[in-house]
Amino acid sequence: MKVRRFFLRLLPRLGIFVLSVLLLSVLTFYISRLAPGDPLVSYYGDRVEKMSPAEREWAEDKLGLNDPLPTQYARWFSRALHGDFGISYKYKMDVLEVISGRVGNTMLLGGIGFVLIFTLALLLGILCAWHEEKWLDKIICQVGTVTSCIPEFWFSLVLILFFAVELHILPSSGAYTIGKEKDTADRIQHLILPVTVVVMGLLWYYAYMIRNTILEEVRADYVLLAKSKGLTKNKILFRHCLRNIIPSYLSIMAISVPHILGGTYIVETVFSYPGLGTLAYESARYKDYNLLMVL
Repeated sequence: MKVRRFFLRLLPRLGIFVLSVLLLSVLTFYISRLAPGDPLVSYYGDRVEKMSPAEREWAEDKLGLNDPLPTQYARWFSRALHGDFGISYKYKMDVLEVISGRVGNTMLLGGIGFVLIFTLALLLGILCAWHEEKWLDKIICQVGTVTSCIPEFWFSLVLILFFAVELHILPSSGAYTIGKEKDTADRIQHLILPVTVVVMGLLWYYAYMIRNTILEEVRADYVLLAKSKGLTKNKILFRHCLRNIIPSYLSIMAISVPHILGGTYIVETVFSYPGLGTLAYESARYKDYNLLMVL
């Protein structure tokens, strides 16, 4: 009976998910083709300028670009159902192979950012809740609000200018120095600036959320009872309140995964970090339709 109810609740959500992905694929397919640009440049490069009208028509027919848009989408969708997403115009290889070579970098950047964000957010939340409405809490709240409003692309450029251009102590772009892809220390150096931007852009959003969750727990009736029994503020907060907010804390962590990973896209583009964000930007810029659809 419970299993049946579970599936009855799951099916509508699954249907909405499938419908959303389908509509998103249609919108992406049509909008990408209405945008200005020439996909042949992505595939053939500068040779396109020297092509005759007949050669250009042959090239477009080879890539299936001469057919009406509904026909192109139907062909792409039918192949996608069988796991064939086509080749990348720019990289001349299977789309999934291109993505598999970049997804690890994005997961590394987003994963490190995720761990740091929620570790620091919990510490800041506890600190602010402990000093509620005192000068330290007010200063942290004000500073956090200001830093969360700084545009990521601007903050990235400031860090590059200061640490890479002026001080020359950190690299300005890439995931590693050429020829040192297996050098852990070199990779860490390339991650410092991008991770800093990712963390600073989202830290206070989650720290403030955790702070308010702790304060709601502090104002619960059992806390008043504990105080009346003589328990110290230290014991009440760390032995009871923090333990009780763990489910909420884990829920916030779970729903934040796409938010944090999505936040790496702009950072990757500014730092020329070879992840999915940079790949998405390149696929849109070079009209690499098949790659853009999957991303």
